[in-house]
Amino acid sequence: MYELGGTGSYECKNIERDEFGNLICKDTGEVIEEQAFDESGPKAYTPEDRERKVHYGGVVKPSDVHWNVGAELAAEKQPIKGLQPQRHGYKLPQRTARTVGGTTNKNLQQAISIIRDVASKLELPDIIVDEASKIYRDALDKGLTRGRSIESIAAAALYAACRIHGAPHTIQKIIEAMKGSVDPEVKRDVSRSYRLIVRDLNLKIPVRRPEDFVYTIINALGLPEKVADEAINIIREARKRGLTAGKDPNGMAGAAVYLAALRHGIRKTQKEIANVAGVTEVTIRNRYKEIMKLLNLDQEDLARMGS
Repeated sequence: MYELGGTGSYECKNIERDEFGNLICKDTGEVIEEQAFDESGPKAYTPEDRERKVHYGGVVKPSDVHWNVGAELAAEKQPIKGLQPQRHGYKLPQRTARTVGGTTNKNLQQAISIIRDVASKLELPDIIVDEASKIYRDALDKGLTRGRSIESIAAAALYAACRIHGAPHTIQKIIEAMKGSVDPEVKRDVSRSYRLIVRDLNLKIPVRRPEDFVYTIINALGLPEKVADEAINIIREARKRGLTAGKDPNGMAGAAVYLAALRHGIRKTQKEIANVAGVTEVTIRNRYKEIMKLLNLDQEDLARMGS
């Protein structure tokens, strides 16, 4: 005879629990006692447990508009004054309601849409999209978007994410992907927004070197590996002599590639390289003249190189 949890007994000796915790009679297959199911899930005894218990669907990322909304709602739910919360539910605080369904949310939706669109055109990985989205959220929370266009902050956030993760894309390249062309005023706005978020969000941006941009230029122009190796050697020699200090790494890389291509008899115009490097033709010209002087080259040397 089997005792059923203090509620009775059952005349069977061949009893076991199945994989679901139910008691069954092995002789007849009859379910004798069902395992109780606790719909509330695991108990939460500490604030940490409660936070872990909050779940509103699948895994979400910073690039999802409603990322972390579940945790915010759980943390901010408040009883309606004068009523018992367990009987009448909770009141959504005004700040959270505004964030979830108001102007702030529309701002965020538009920004993340821009970030995703530009990242897709530049074939950037998800990790950069998520990083840029998080940076934009932080800027939004800190009020850095006030008085500035959504596009400029979104582009700046994406550029910062590229810098953090070592993607060799310039502000100019991001603006081109976003708007189709680069307006000098737009570029100034994005540059100012970038400096603002780096400073106010205390972002740690790795220092870029000209070598980081060489292969981007080489691949875009379809140049051979030997030109890349030559360009990197030129940059290293220029660094030894202090020429790279304080110089735009894009321009230095472009000038080195231009000179390296000439050395291997491959002609590419300064304008072609400038467009790929994201700098002006004047910058390429100035940097390559400095390199020529450094390496004691002259126009005749260049002519012989390109012949």
